Amino acid sequence: MTPVRALLSTLLFVGASMSLVPATAMAQQLCAVDLNGNGDAADDGETASCHLTGSGGWMCPIGETRCEADVAGAMHCPLGDQYACAVPANGGAPTCSPNACIDTSANPIVDDPVVDDPGVEADGGVDADGNCLGTIEIFSGRAARCRPAGLKTTFSNCCKDKGKIVKDGMGGSISSIGTKIAVAKGVFTGMKAAYGAFKAGATAGQAASAGANAIVVGIDPTSIAISLAINFMMDFLLSGCDQQDMEVGMLRGSGMCHEVGSYCSSKILGICVQKARGHCCFNTKLGRIIQEQGRPQLKAFSAIGWGTPKQPYCRGFTPEEFQALDFSRMDLSEYYAEVEARAQSEIQIDMKDKIDAYMQTINN
Repeated sequence: MTPVRALLSTLLFVGASMSLVPATAMAQQLCAVDLNGNGDAADDGETASCHLTGSGGWMCPIGETRCEADVAGAMHCPLGDQYACAVPANGGAPTCSPNACIDTSANPIVDDPVVDDPGVEADGGVDADGNCLGTIEIFSGRAARCRPAGLKTTFSNCCKDKGKIVKDGMGGSISSIGTKIAVAKGVFTGMKAAYGAFKAGATAGQAASAGANAIVVGIDPTSIAISLAINFMMDFLLSGCDQQDMEVGMLRGSGMCHEVGSYCSSKILGICVQKARGHCCFNTKLGRIIQEQGRPQLKAFSAIGWGTPKQPYCRGFTPEEFQALDFSRMDLSEYYAEVEARAQSEIQIDMKDKIDAYMQTINN
């Protein structure tokens, strides 16, 4: 058994003990309330599924209060008589709520389009003399988003860091951001394989095995921390996280993303029920650090900065801009600390792989 397969066997035993229960479908009736007064209902506890009453109506559980009987025995809502009392469909004391339910079939949730910037093409067109026909960008990034816990993510935090999963190869710029995205997509493919197996009747262990095998087949094991990737996959398996959530979550946890800010990505009746965090993700941690500390030195970025959370501005430096950077003004201690922590043998292997890749590129 290979070391990778042996590791998978251990992880699958752990994965088999997990409770894989498919997420319930989103209720057709929900309520959304701005409890903290910040202008949206996307924070914890501000959105809930309504429950059915005995009369066939719906009751919002946010602010739900037990009704009280007057001297004549009539039930009244202590929040005000304008709120009707109703007995839950499953029985119990009558309750009332100051918050109304929304029928999502009549008032669907409106989602913003997902910002999906592929980034600069790694190998663009060249002329007959081999000169680049496109714009050269150094340490370019890709605009993408992940979503914190909210209604559309079944209240799972899709931005949660899970450790350094994607290896950045010491920060060299030969590998493109597309390579890192391919690694992240490979884990998403594994997650889909696991979920598909589970829906087809596989046990938890069998589902985990299907997902893990898909990861190993589709990804070079040296480019990813396999154990963390499988744990990441299992953690996200039954959440409401989509492919881009997972991509950003992995790259962010690996130190390759700069968060631009938060914005509303889903609304119902004009009420925000799901936020998202816009990022610029780079092919390496070093690329992210140099971008963060180099941009303030250049006038070209002074007006637009990192763009907006909904539309991050992730372009790389032009050769002229890169030459103008004063590296003596940059604090690269975050990167140095990581390099120093690595074994000398790992660094030598990394350098050999990069040299081999470079020689193969120029010889083709």
